[in-house]
Amino acid sequence: MPLIAPIPRTERRMMQKTIHRTRDKNHARRLTAMLMLHRGSRVTDVARTLCCARSSVGRWLNWFTLYGAEGLISLHPGRERRWPFEQICALLVQLINRSPGDFGYQRSRWSTELLAIKINEITGCKLHPGTVRRWMPSAGLVWRRAAPTLHIRDPHKNEKMAAIRKALDKCSIEHPVFYEDEVDIHLNPKIGADWQVRGQQKRVVTPGQNEKYYLAGALHSGTGKVSYVSGSSKASSLFISLLQHLKATYRRAKTITLIVDIYIIHKSEKTRNWLKANPKFNVIYQPVYSPWVNHVERLGRRCTIR
Repeated sequence: MPLIAPIPRTERRMMQKTIHRTRDKNHARRLTAMLMLHRGSRVTDVARTLCCARSSVGRWLNWFTLYGAEGLISLHPGRERRWPFEQICALLVQLINRSPGDFGYQRSRWSTELLAIKINEITGCKLHPGTVRRWMPSAGLVWRRAAPTLHIRDPHKNEKMAAIRKALDKCSIEHPVFYEDEVDIHLNPKIGADWQVRGQQKRVVTPGQNEKYYLAGALHSGTGKVSYVSGSSKASSLFISLLQHLKATYRRAKTITLIVDIYIIHKSEKTRNWLKANPKFNVIYQPVYSPWVNHVERLGRRCTIR
């Protein structure tokens, strides 16, 4: 009398494919045992071939009889999570977006101990700070220094943003709009951590005294093309050189609009005289302390980092 019910051909083919593809050897052994029993092999022969105990074969057969092939899949190693992981991760994100001072604590930054105390207070769980620390990367949280910024609002911000949006809406071949900014290039190489042989520190050749090079670039708001000029000094002549380069490049343009910050070379007397002699150019000043308005500043930051 067969020990196992007949297995349909399609299910046998799926079991064979799973044996070929799975990386779980224990799962493959269980499936192989069921196929051998289906072909008429004895439990003793199956146990001897697969190097396991007869009781293990009997246990696998019981799982297969009750739950089918899915009952032979290996469970995840270790204990199951005791606490609601997804809900606590969402709560972590909400807490990180706030300051400890919002909850009455006299400190400005979160620690894992303080987060654990607050989570336990809200949820009623008994999480250890070490558990909170392990879960934070899974919640998309990293340990990073905050960026200092000035909380000074430009009183004319709304008017300036409206002028920028109006110019961007009218951007075309005849009326291009550019984001303009300058960047300092340090010729001293940036030295960071790297893999090295113990006791053999790498050497990086440097020019000795740091030297700087300056770029002025303009990002076309429509095409994304970058035009730039270089110079040895960050003066009004560098900005005017970029304007002349744009004038020669975009000859078909009736007007050229530039979105710039409030750096001194953008509104110096030399620059104002040049703009007065070239009415084709329009300069729009972005709100103060709003670097995110000017998209070309991100390119400049990448340049200096690399």
